[in-house]
Amino acid sequence: MTEMDYKYTLLSSDSEDCQKRPFLFHVDNNNQMNLFAVLEVRKDNYRRWGGLPCFRKAKVYSIGLGLTVMSLVMASYILTGDKKGLLITPSPYQYSTLNNPGLLNSHETDLSFPFNLSSVRDYTNMKLVIKTITSNIEFSTRQLPDLKDLIKYEQHMFSVIPSTFLPNFTNPCWYEEYTGNITADPYGTNLYALYSKRFRTVFDYLRNAFREHLYSQGNKYYRFRCLPYFYIIGQPKCGTTDLYDRLRLHPDVRFTTFKEPHWWTRKRFGIIRLSEGFHDRYPVEDYLDLFDLAAYQIQDRSQLNASRSQHKRNIIIGEASASTLWDNNAWVYFYENATAKGEPPFLIQDFIHAVQPNAKFIIMLRDPVERLYSDYLYFGIANKSADDFHEKVSESLQLFESCILEYSMKSCVYNTTLNNAMPVRLQIGLYIVYILDWLTVFDRNQMLVLRLEDHATNRKYTMHKVFDFLSLGPLTEQTEAEITKSPASNTRRQADKNLGPMLPVTREILRDFYTPFNAKLAQEFKNDSFLWEKKSKFM
Repeated sequence: MTEMDYKYTLLSSDSEDCQKRPFLFHVDNNNQMNLFAVLEVRKDNYRRWGGLPCFRKAKVYSIGLGLTVMSLVMASYILTGDKKGLLITPSPYQYSTLNNPGLLNSHETDLSFPFNLSSVRDYTNMKLVIKTITSNIEFSTRQLPDLKDLIKYEQHMFSVIPSTFLPNFTNPCWYEEYTGNITADPYGTNLYALYSKRFRTVFDYLRNAFREHLYSQGNKYYRFRCLPYFYIIGQPKCGTTDLYDRLRLHPDVRFTTFKEPHWWTRKRFGIIRLSEGFHDRYPVEDYLDLFDLAAYQIQDRSQLNASRSQHKRNIIIGEASASTLWDNNAWVYFYENATAKGEPPFLIQDFIHAVQPNAKFIIMLRDPVERLYSDYLYFGIANKSADDFHEKVSESLQLFESCILEYSMKSCVYNTTLNNAMPVRLQIGLYIVYILDWLTVFDRNQMLVLRLEDHATNRKYTMHKVFDFLSLGPLTEQTEAEITKSPASNTRRQADKNLGPMLPVTREILRDFYTPFNAKLAQEFKNDSFLWEKKSKFM
């Protein structure tokens, strides 16, 4: 399932609603509509007008009279040029800043005209929107959940993953008793294998290697299981794929069967289909299967080291689902109660910390303004342009403003309805909000925060920082050159390059929006490069 598929399928209703006939949505335009209120949905009882011909004639006459009046009004509208007095398609959404008399009276510009995202005055309007947002920013701490509450929602996961791991292994590994038939296919029901045809070759190899790596003691069999030692959890379009591809070339690093399992953020909650509702929640065993290839190699190397006097370096396992840092969109569907401020009761990092508190995390970030435009170009489907991007940014900012006027900033960042409604993913660039929440459960020395700008201009520097962070041994010059000098991965497509940069006015609007968040990030890490005001120190 692609990122875009996931985004829109989260909006689906339950399976019973999807099987019903379509509903008509009725919105009362006479009253100001709360953007986050639930629209009333009801069936329209259609009545057939038959029988008496007079009713049909009256209907025809009414339509003709209506068309005549409309023609006269339009003619007057065009001839007089008074375009402020006619609003043919009023929006049901009333944006608070534009309807706030205090703000309007404090500004010289006349904002009584219909709101037009493509108008020149959009810049002034967006300045007011951003002023409202920034005046409501508050960086609050969160209350950590109890372990018993986490176990309540993931009983099976906590029953499978032990609380302690084998000593003398860098990775969190353990022996798990295998109660199935050793001649049967251990991966036959794995949902990753069923839904991902590209990886069936890998699972075919795992089936053949499975029995060779079973450990027997008495009349019982045990399999070697591992979780990752580190995670690459940077934001989308921030260079996580490039870092992943380079680390894969290191002789002592292994990853999952494919780059992004998205188990913590999505698969453990299940696939969501519009016609069938929630189903196919991926069990933790399916996720652990993705590490088996690396686990078998760790097991083989451990046995080799035990039988020889020469010791070979340990293998470490990584996982590179970028969504792990920020994607908590599924929480509203599965957790009973939000906090008093409308925020998620649990976050992804709460569960990861509960099972592996010593994990390490590499966070890749990028100028959030450039990240958003790159995200738009990469995930956009059609009709992409700088003008279209500007309109989507304007609409998203107003949606975010409507939320932050009623709820806490953090609840808006994690608001699934808002995140799905915004045409562009503004919230992903609010790095400090996510990182502060991660720092409530993990120590800062367990995180390495990198900037894409530095990585792009001096890969050798950033890769050495990664090697040191993961305690990886020295490399030969040839291997290091292969890792640091290989071409960049997942760069912008030529068709997207041809669209050119974003509009200068869009860039300035976004710069104003992200500035207070960048300032807090720079303050937290005592590093002014996170302000993204200057070029990289390597440029």
